[in-house]
Amino acid sequence: MTTPPSIDILQLHNDADRDGITRLVAGAILHADGRVLVLRRSAEDDFMAGIEELPSGAVEPGENLLTALERELTEEIAWSGALTLDPGFVTHFDYISGSGRKTRQYIFAVPHQGQPIALSREHTAYRWLHPTDLTDSDVTPETAQAIRAWAAS
Repeated sequence: MTTPPSIDILQLHNDADRDGITRLVAGAILHADGRVLVLRRSAEDDFMAGIEELPSGAVEPGENLLTALERELTEEIAWSGALTLDPGFVTHFDYISGSGRKTRQYIFAVPHQGQPIALSREHTAYRWLHPTDLTDSDVTPETAQAIRAWAAS
């Protein structure tokens, strides 16, 4: 994994601790040709069933944001090969998880390098969405704002 020096992962963890966050999630704006990959959650999911979302998942014990991001991309879309982050782009939003925990989702921008997408059972479909087409998606307002921030960067 290549981490740009402009992204201080330790500082992101420290900021979350300072703010009383009890759960971290790492997510990716996986992009190609100005479009972003969104995944459709399974309708049987206990939390936010059926919505479109970015590839993401919880940071497990012993992981940092980047090792969690790499694991989640491998699990959710069968990512293979090197993972390179766009320099200088990271955003976040806070929410209460399905289990009631104060959660912060950090989102990094990752250029897609042509690997095929193979979904896990957590998701039923995917598509490449242009940021101008967010009104045609049911991503959360927070996810839409993260995509808009990426598009403006």
